[in-house]
Amino acid sequence: MRNTLPSRLREIASLFLKLGIFAFGGPAAHIAMMEEEVVQKRKWMDQQHFLDLVGATSLIPGPNSTEMTMHCGHERGGTWGLFTAGVSFILPAVLITGGFAYLYVEYGQLPQVAPLLYGIKPAVLAVILSAVFKLGGKALKNVQLGVIGALAALAVLLGLSEIFAILAAGVLGLALHGLLRLRRNDAGLFIPLPLLLFQAVPAASSASLLQLFLTFLKVGSILFGSGYVLVAYLDGELVQKLGWLTRPELLDAIAIGQFTPGPVLSTSTFIGYQILGFRGAAVATLGIFLPSFFFVWLLNPLVPKIRQSKAAGAFLDAVNIGAVGIMAAVVLQLGGEVLPDWKAWVVAGLSALAVFGPWKVSSVWVILGGAVVGYVLGFG
Repeated sequence: MRNTLPSRLREIASLFLKLGIFAFGGPAAHIAMMEEEVVQKRKWMDQQHFLDLVGATSLIPGPNSTEMTMHCGHERGGTWGLFTAGVSFILPAVLITGGFAYLYVEYGQLPQVAPLLYGIKPAVLAVILSAVFKLGGKALKNVQLGVIGALAALAVLLGLSEIFAILAAGVLGLALHGLLRLRRNDAGLFIPLPLLLFQAVPAASSASLLQLFLTFLKVGSILFGSGYVLVAYLDGELVQKLGWLTRPELLDAIAIGQFTPGPVLSTSTFIGYQILGFRGAAVATLGIFLPSFFFVWLLNPLVPKIRQSKAAGAFLDAVNIGAVGIMAAVVLQLGGEVLPDWKAWVVAGLSALAVFGPWKVSSVWVILGGAVVGYVLGFG
C-alpha cells in the first residue's frame, strides 16, 4: 500500500513543500539538502545516479536546484512525481514573493520602507559579485574559455542582448572544439527552441499579459547557469529592451527573490505583479518555470547518453563562462546606479566583507544585514 502512486505523490509533495519553505542559501545548498533527504534518508536512488542527474541539469536551461527536485520526483513517482515535486518546491517561494510584491507596490515608496530597500540593493550587488568569483573559479578551465567569457562581457557592455551573448558564447565554444559538424541529434537538444523564441516578443513600451508570458517563457528557455544570471537577462529584456522596469525596480525584485526561500526565479512573480498585478504575477511565474518542466521531462530518460556527449560538454563549458562574463558586466552596469554616495558604499563594503570573508555568511543574512544597515544609516 505504501508504494502506491498516490502515497508516493503525497510523500513527494510533503518532502518538497518542506524543502521549499526552508531552502535558503542558493542552489548548492538546495541540492545538498536534497541529497541528504533523497539519497541518505529515503534511498530513492544511489549516490552515483544522483550525481548523474546533477550534471545533467547543467546541460539544459533553467534553475538547476528546481530541476533537480523534478528529477527526484520523477525517480519516485514518474511523470506525476516530476510535476508534483516541482510545483511543491516552487509554491512556497511564489506565495511568499507574491505577498512581498503586494506590500512593495502598496508601501514600497513610503519613507519608512524606502531605507530598507535602499540598503538591500548594494548588498545584492555584493552577493552577485561573490557568485561571479565562485562560478568563475569553476568555469575558467583554460585560456580559450577565458577569452570567451571576456568577449561575452564586452559584448553586453557594448549593448548586445544578454541572451544572444550567451548563445554566441556556446556556439563559439563548439567552434573552438571543432564540433560545428555535429550530428543533428547531438546539437538539437540545445539550440532550436531558444532560437524560435528570440522573435516571439517584439519590443514594446507597454505590457500585455501575452507579451509578459512570452518574455518570461523566452528567459526560462535560455537561462543557463546560476539563478544569479537572471539579473543579466531581465536587465536586458525588461529594462533596456522593453522599458517595463527601471534598474532600481529590478534590483528590488532580485533582492526579494534572494530574501525568500526556494528558487531565485520566484523573482518573476514579484516582477509580474509590479507590471500587471495579480494576473501578471501568475503568467510571469508560469512562463519562466514552464520550460524547466518540459526540459526535465524530455531529458530524464536521456541522461546516460547526454552525460557522455563531448558536444554537450564543450557547449556547456562555453555557456558557463559566458554566463559568468555577463554577470560581471551587469555588476559594472548596476554599480553606478546603486552606489550613489558614501553610505551606499558602506553597505556594499560590509556586504562584500560578509560574502568574501572567512565566515561563509548566507546571502539571506547578507541581504537582511544590508536592509538593517541601510535603515540605521537613515537612507530616505
